[in-house]
Amino acid sequence: MPKMKTNSGAKKRFALTGTGKIKRKHAFKSHILTKKSKKRKRNLTHTGLVDKANIRNVKALLALK
Repeated sequence: MPKMKTNSGAKKRFALTGTGKIKRKHAFKSHILTKKSKKRKRNLTHTGLVDKANIRNVKALLALK
């Protein structure tokens, strides 16, 4: 049986942590930044973790398990 291909869009957007969790970046930080507050933009800078409800789908895209 052939190997699973990794979704090339997903591999650019997600990264695995050392403990196996999946890191992601926040949306809404690319343009139209003038109307957003400093606090909002600053909080969007930090990476987050993929929600429990979406882990299974993301792992499938990344060809993990």
